[in-house]
Amino acid sequence: MAEENGPSDFPESTSTRFYSDVQANNFHGSGLPGIKRRGQGHGSRSWIKIDEHGNSKILELDKATVMRHCSLPARDLRLLDPKFIYPSTILGREQAIVVNLEQIRCVITADEVILMNSLDACVLQYESELCKRLQINRDQPDGLPFEFRALELVLELTCLSLDAQVKELELEVYPVLDELASSINTLNLERVRRLKGQLLALTQRVQKVCDEIEHLMDDDGDMAEMYLTEKKQRKEDYLNNDSYEQADIYGKIRGAARSAPVSPATSTTGMHKLQRAFSNLSSSKHGSISASSNCQENIDQLEMLLETYFVVIDSALNKLSSLKEYIDDTEDLINIKLANVQNQLIQFELLLTAATFVATIFAMVTAVFGMNLKTTVFDDPDGFNWTIIITGIFCLVLYIAFMIYFKHKKLLPL
Repeated sequence: MAEENGPSDFPESTSTRFYSDVQANNFHGSGLPGIKRRGQGHGSRSWIKIDEHGNSKILELDKATVMRHCSLPARDLRLLDPKFIYPSTILGREQAIVVNLEQIRCVITADEVILMNSLDACVLQYESELCKRLQINRDQPDGLPFEFRALELVLELTCLSLDAQVKELELEVYPVLDELASSINTLNLERVRRLKGQLLALTQRVQKVCDEIEHLMDDDGDMAEMYLTEKKQRKEDYLNNDSYEQADIYGKIRGAARSAPVSPATSTTGMHKLQRAFSNLSSSKHGSISASSNCQENIDQLEMLLETYFVVIDSALNKLSSLKEYIDDTEDLINIKLANVQNQLIQFELLLTAATFVATIFAMVTAVFGMNLKTTVFDDPDGFNWTIIITGIFCLVLYIAFMIYFKHKKLLPL
């Protein structure tokens, strides 16, 4: 369980100093409510500090305190601000790793995790699971540095969360698409449109996490920057060796100065020795720094860790790609069906137009003979009947000729 106390390595008077500054600014301000003085507006936020032993505390810290403690610029800490929407990011810095993956926003150092406090289930799960693993690891160490264990849990929860969302979307999309393929209506089309929007949004999130992990795996320098425990140990060893060498050199110089009488020649020789000693010291410093900076970092451990979760997130991305292809195939099938229906309507319209044309010819002949005209056809009692029969046969032959022509031009199915 998290305790709401101030940390030992953070200033105890952070909240007090912040509120006193706000009161002073309100007292000496310009009186305009919409204007803030420089340095104001960086309010305290709720953070969860988890140390390497699995103990967690809830803190109220302002941005400047976190920046000073972790040696981070403001632009890196801005990635963790919930007021802004930034894509998934993993940044390796000199003394910290800045992580912004989905709902988990935290700063990982060599011996602690500063987590943005939230009521989100992923944040609460990350806090409880990390504390549990650290307490278990205290008795059964797994060989991973603290920062990698913290980063591994962030990647694990992020990949599990995204994979669960992908599976949930699959269970919802496939039945809707099958129903749409069998019955094309407005309701099913609207459901598919909504699900396609969710698919595109989820694909962008998964793609960004996948690209971020792949970018880290392709850059050995970024992976080397994340070995915070090793860099911290190297720095401590360097400072200890530096202080020991300085004490040894100064002790030798002081002993030589006491034992030998002072003369101009000997003082000049002593100065040369002192300069030579300092030059040797500086060269040893430079050699140790260059050796540590030029040596190839052992990044296999981190690369294997990233590769494990890259496979998981890439699998989720492949599922989304398959789902999108299935949606595209269903849309193509629907378009084919609609085009087929449209072709059938056009064919029916063509037949109807031909029949209308033939019937118009027949109606025109009957209309002509229906007028009061003086002609010898009406003298024969069967003349009108023969006229009707011949006209009907002609219209029928004309309609059949139209059908043969349409089939010859492949406008109608055979």
